[in-house]
Amino acid sequence: MPTGKVKWFDSEKGFGFLSQEDGPDVYVRADALPEGVTTVKAGTRVEFGIAQGRRGDQALQVRILDKPASVQRNVAHAQRRKPDEMAPIVEDLIRLLDGVGESYRHGRHPDRTTAKPTAKLLRALADELDL
Repeated sequence: MPTGKVKWFDSEKGFGFLSQEDGPDVYVRADALPEGVTTVKAGTRVEFGIAQGRRGDQALQVRILDKPASVQRNVAHAQRRKPDEMAPIVEDLIRLLDGVGESYRHGRHPDRTTAKPTAKLLRALADELDL
């Protein structure tokens, strides 16, 4: 299986590109990521299968080998928000999640006007916690 690194990945759009060690860049969709993984950071080492898609090579069954170098993590750590800035974000997220839970309790999925901002805030909080 080819190996490489994540060149970039946009979790909102659900796709990105992987740089192969020996070959051209490969398109990757979110559904090729491991189960439960919705995004990968640039620089993450990965292993993947390749299939020919309509527009060229496409990655399949991506397996994460390791995270980006700690130097990148230290730079990200320096950009962390202050706790007093995070508190209202978490409180807003809790309110949004309450609304999502209420929809599910009534046997329906949340509408897009609620689901999209909730998902965006969850991803942002996850990134902040992952630093």
